[in-house]
Order: sequence, then structure tokens, then C-alpha cells
Amino acid sequence: MGLQFYRFSISWPRILPTGFDNKINQAGVKYYSDLIDALLAEDIEPVVTMYHWEMPVKIQDLGGWTNPLIVNWFGDYARVIFSQYADRVKTWLTINEAIAICDFAFNKGHFAPKIKEPEFAPFLCNKHILLAHATAYRIYDQEFRPKYKARISLPNFELLIKPATENDTALADLGRQHATGRYSYPIFSKQGGWPPSIEKLMLQYSLGQGYRHSRLPSFTKDEIEFVKGTADFYGINHYKTSLIRPAKPGEGPGIWFLTGSPELNATLEFQTDSKVANSPIFPVYPEGIRELLSWIKQEYGDIDILITENGFGYLTNDYELNDVDRTQLFKEYLEQVLLSIKVDNVSVIGYTAWSLIDNFEWLDGYSVKFGIHEVDFSHPNRTRTPRTSAHYLACVIRARSLDVPDHCYKDKYLADRARIGYRSGSHKTQAGLFINFILIATSCVFR
Repeated sequence: MGLQFYRFSISWPRILPTGFDNKINQAGVKYYSDLIDALLAEDIEPVVTMYHWEMPVKIQDLGGWTNPLIVNWFGDYARVIFSQYADRVKTWLTINEAIAICDFAFNKGHFAPKIKEPEFAPFLCNKHILLAHATAYRIYDQEFRPKYKARISLPNFELLIKPATENDTALADLGRQHATGRYSYPIFSKQGGWPPSIEKLMLQYSLGQGYRHSRLPSFTKDEIEFVKGTADFYGINHYKTSLIRPAKPGEGPGIWFLTGSPELNATLEFQTDSKVANSPIFPVYPEGIRELLSWIKQEYGDIDILITENGFGYLTNDYELNDVDRTQLFKEYLEQVLLSIKVDNVSVIGYTAWSLIDNFEWLDGYSVKFGIHEVDFSHPNRTRTPRTSAHYLACVIRARSLDVPDHCYKDKYLADRARIGYRSGSHKTQAGLFINFILIATSCVFR
């Protein structure tokens, strides 16, 4: 495909089986070392995510992200990882989608660690993840940057929140701070600490519930300075745009960040002209990514932005190589990113398509397919075959342009179809099948 970089994640327990740095699994260390070497041999830059929701069981038993000691434990893990790979990795991502780890998991209670505790856990987790990220950043800064000079950030799940009506503008601003600001303002703002509007809201809401203190744990002055500025670029995973409005009388505000927020007494709805072409919870609205990029620039200044995920999953057990909808949506999203660069003067430094192959998509298992390459899970070799979207992105990369003729990728799709023979019908995933999945993505660099 001609990819310039390849994003994957390292499993914390695969390196440190107990979660602590007194025992290092050398086989795990070698696995990722070999992968990095193989990428570099093909002139593909490794972009390494240090944590993508794989928590060592022992540390989870001790409270996981709700235990303040995890800040130092994650720092110890980061130091081990840097010691092994800093000589070859120039782009690091510390913790993937903190809002999913904290808000979604604890509010809904069905993702790992399968604990439903929406009162305190999301906000304790929020603070500790920021401090853990900052600890990893400071360790790199002090011990490794003088020699290796990599760039470090963290990618959050960034949904664009828009007002449902003109009267909801202030609520939309609050919603953006609740979704994005709580994970970005402490790092990227000049002031540091929590977004003032959210800090005020959470104190008032908590007092109204009868608590003596805010459920949003405060930062000390030292912690504010420690976290502030701990990113060399801004990373975003973007999949959806939502409209926000006040919850109606008798209407439950829903679960943050999917359907609403009790703290905001607000409900989230689909953008009216979204395309429900992918996973049902992620309606597609390409214009949203341009608006989001502009908002980030307005909020945090002219910082480099790396789009670390953007993709489209089909809820199906069928295998279809000619993924026309996904190909078209990649086109539309890339057009909006290009407008963001050329018209809005946003410094977008790269785009990562999720994902290179079909994968084990958490609770959806193998029923949701994000891959630009098909994986035949019914075949013992797990055969990979490029879909039309893979050929399209390869054409874009070769041309360094979005202006590529249809035949560039359609002819290649037809050739693949002729080569392998058409596979029709539904292929059921074998019950109980599990693979130790490494998160992977394709890449397209703009400059």
C-alpha cells in the first residue's frame, strides 16, 4: 500500500505479566522488537500506543485507574517500554481513548473492568489517567529525550458536539468541555487544571446531590504544573458527531458519552443528515471532522494534530470485498481534512485509517468489521484480502492527492476478485475463538 507509518499497541501484561516492573517477560519484549525492526526495514515508521485498555489483572484487583498509585505504576511500565524501544520509535501515544476507559466503561458498566459506578469512578479515572500520561511524558523528557527526541501525546475519542437548536449553543460548549476539555484542557491550555466551566458545574451538581465536595477531584497546584504542556502534538480518534439538547421533563438524560449526561441534564442525538452506514452507534458525518479540527485550533492554539483513528465498521457476518460505502466515506472525510489544512490553516500532520484488517471489536466480537482488508476467520490461515477501500487509499498515497481516477482502485479490486474467486454467503465465526489482537491501523501522511 505504500504506507508511511503503522500504528499498533503494546500490551502492558505482555511485557510485565504482574503489571509491575520486577518481572519482565523477555518473549513479549522480543515480539514487539521484531515487529519494530520489520517495519523499519520497509521504511515504515512505527507509531506505538502504550496502553489500549489492556490492564494487568493484579493492578485491576487493586483498583485499576481509580487507585492513585497507578500513576507511578504506569510510569514504571513506561520506563521499561522506553528503555527497550526508544532508540527506534519516534512517535509515542500513551493512553488510548481515556473517555472510553473512564466515562463509557464506568457509566455503562459492561466494558472492562465490568464495574458500573458512575458517581466517582469516571472522574477519579480521568484525573489518574492525566497524571499517568504526564508521568510517562516527564520520564521520557528527563531520561530519554536528550538522546532520542521522539514526540509524545495521547489520543482521545473526540466526538463533535453541536447544538440541536440555536438556544443550545451554551449547552454545546459545556458538552464539548465535558467530553474533550476534561481530557485536553489540563494538558493543552495555558492555565492548566480542569476546564473552569466543568469545575463549576461539577461542584454545584455534587453539592446538590448532598455531597460536601465535588465528585470531580481537584488538582493541587503542583499537579496542574506537572500535567500542563505534556504533549508534543494533539491526537484524535474521530467517529461521530452528536447534537445536544436539554433533557425533557421525565426524560432520562442517558449515558455519557453515547446518549446524554446527567450532570448536564442533556440528551445527545444523531446529526440529522448523518449516514448510518457503519456501526449503529457511530453515524457518519464527514463535515464534523473539519469542524472539530477548527474547534481544537481555536481552543488550544496552532498545535500539530495527528488523526490517530477514523474508520467505518459494518455490523455483519458477511464478507464483502467491494466496500463501496467505506471507500466513499474515506473520500469524504479526507476531503474535509484537506479543506481543514488548505482553507482553515489547521496543522494536520497525518491521518490514520482504522483499521488495516478486520479485528476482534471488543463486545461485538467479529460481527463488526472495520478492516480495509478482509480476514477470513473461517480459514485456518486467517487469509487477508484487500478490499476496494485498501486499493483506494493506496492510490491516494501513491498520487499524494485525493484526485485519483476510479479505475486506479476499481481495476485492482476486480483483479483481486478474479484471483481469489468470489466467496458468497455468510461465514460464521467459530464459537470461543480468540486472538491476542494487536491494534493496527493504516496511515496516510499529508506532509
